[in-house]
Amino acid sequence: MEPARWLAVGSAQGLDKRAAARAVDDALVRDDAKLLIVFCSQSLDLHGLLADIRQRAPGVPLIGCTTAGEIVASGPSEASIVVTAFGGDGFAVQTAAATEVSRDLREAGGTVARCLPVREDLPHQILILLSDGLAGDQQEIVRGAYGVLGAAVPLVGGCAGDDLRMTQTHQLHDDRVLTDSVVAAGLASSAPFGIGVRHGWRRVGEPMLVTASSANRVYTLDDLPALDVYLKHLGLDPSTSSDQSWLARLALTHPLGLGRPSREDEVRWISGGDFVERSLSCMAEVPQGALVWIMEGDETSVLEATDAACADSLAALDGQRPLGVIAFDCIARRGVLGDAGIRSEIDRLATVTSGVPVAGFYTYGEIARTRGLRGFHNQTLVVLSVG
Repeated sequence: MEPARWLAVGSAQGLDKRAAARAVDDALVRDDAKLLIVFCSQSLDLHGLLADIRQRAPGVPLIGCTTAGEIVASGPSEASIVVTAFGGDGFAVQTAAATEVSRDLREAGGTVARCLPVREDLPHQILILLSDGLAGDQQEIVRGAYGVLGAAVPLVGGCAGDDLRMTQTHQLHDDRVLTDSVVAAGLASSAPFGIGVRHGWRRVGEPMLVTASSANRVYTLDDLPALDVYLKHLGLDPSTSSDQSWLARLALTHPLGLGRPSREDEVRWISGGDFVERSLSCMAEVPQGALVWIMEGDETSVLEATDAACADSLAALDGQRPLGVIAFDCIARRGVLGDAGIRSEIDRLATVTSGVPVAGFYTYGEIARTRGLRGFHNQTLVVLSVG
């Protein structure tokens, strides 16, 4: 007989101390929980939240992060907490955390990847990563984890948010509140996992050549200051603003597309700019010599990508109904869809997955590596189906 496995989701709205207790109580449907994953608003008392959770689930491994909005099957929310519990003998779990990751992101990815449990009786493995997307090029974390685990183990997760303040995000590990960190949960299971990855963005206008860049900073496009070129391509006067929050919100619906031969363009979210040197900062590497485009999307294209990501994740389960689904959804997609659109997106996700528990959050970047070395995405939906 296959070992028992279960997944349950609890959520609660509001800033009062009892919110965490309500969410945890709803998620702990049985007494053999193996892992808790917590997504919550930056506005909550994070230390108090963890203390409440620990009272109700002492000793259960925990990872989590702050968000740019939370997701459950009933819809999107803000200033809330979402708790996902994995349980049963069909799961084995180990967790890890690395701090001060901005000093060496690749080393941090390799450090946390070593938490993956190895069990011959639980052949399906996955590493869930929650990171500080403001710490630098997140692809380096993926490279570090890949260097330890190789191609056989998929990676999935997302970058913590701070409600678009773009100043400081937090990660959670057991009873610790961290920043500039990456936390991970390695899972082994008796049943498969499925991952779907789609973005729904398309190229507009003429390509631009990256003529000077370093890691995730772009200095020049077509030999001109990158910030000025970007704004001019959008029909804007480069001298009109020097406000970081204005630029970040503009970039939500106008990312860069990084051309890739024979496969879908990679999307790069512009997280900020230097208004003195006129450069752009992105959430991941933009290599010198690459061709990039301004990208755009609309409600139709983004929702079509939602359907495709769900279908891809479920296909990997070979017809088996999932225990639950976790969605890592870029905050930029929310900017395109608007309030009605994000409600429709979550309704679609819940319908396609046949009413199983749904949890997730709006991210500052998404992790999904199922093949090849690359696995960091921007302005994309990543769906993890737990078989």
